[in-house]
Amino acid sequence: MSELTAQVNELLAAEPALRPVEMARRLEVSEWQVMQCLPAELVCLLSGDQAQHLLEQVAGWGPVTTIIEVAGSVFEVKAPLPRGRSGYGYYNLFGAPGELHGHLKLDAIGHIALQSKAHRGKEAHAIVFYNDDGHCVFKIYLGRDDKGVLFPEQVAAFHALKELQHG
Repeated sequence: MSELTAQVNELLAAEPALRPVEMARRLEVSEWQVMQCLPAELVCLLSGDQAQHLLEQVAGWGPVTTIIEVAGSVFEVKAPLPRGRSGYGYYNLFGAPGELHGHLKLDAIGHIALQSKAHRGKEAHAIVFYNDDGHCVFKIYLGRDDKGVLFPEQVAAFHALKELQHG
């Protein structure tokens, strides 16, 4: 076990609600480095070249929460992920009003983590996209109904994505 894995395990034991991004700040490493040290029941690691395939899958799932954290600020879009298309070096998302709209530089995605870690005491699952330096580009959390319950069909689809690790 590496020293970093031991430190991550210690943090998990002492503060189980701590998010990987917070662990990374405390340990002064990238969030991706923390992800690589989490137990297998919390994370499934994938290659960045799976990004477009994952985005195409998620586009059919219905409402999700897309999160972008920049310099301590957190931006959220709670809506279905729009379908995209490649062009001019980007994967272009053209959402309806109120949905995500933008241009993703997919060749800048080096790593992906399928994270299953409770958030604020509730079951949570996210697809987290990292650049080659291990910094988070964006996250997509599974959606919840009006009672705060995860959509079961999204949970099943999320777990099915773990097969990409072996494919």
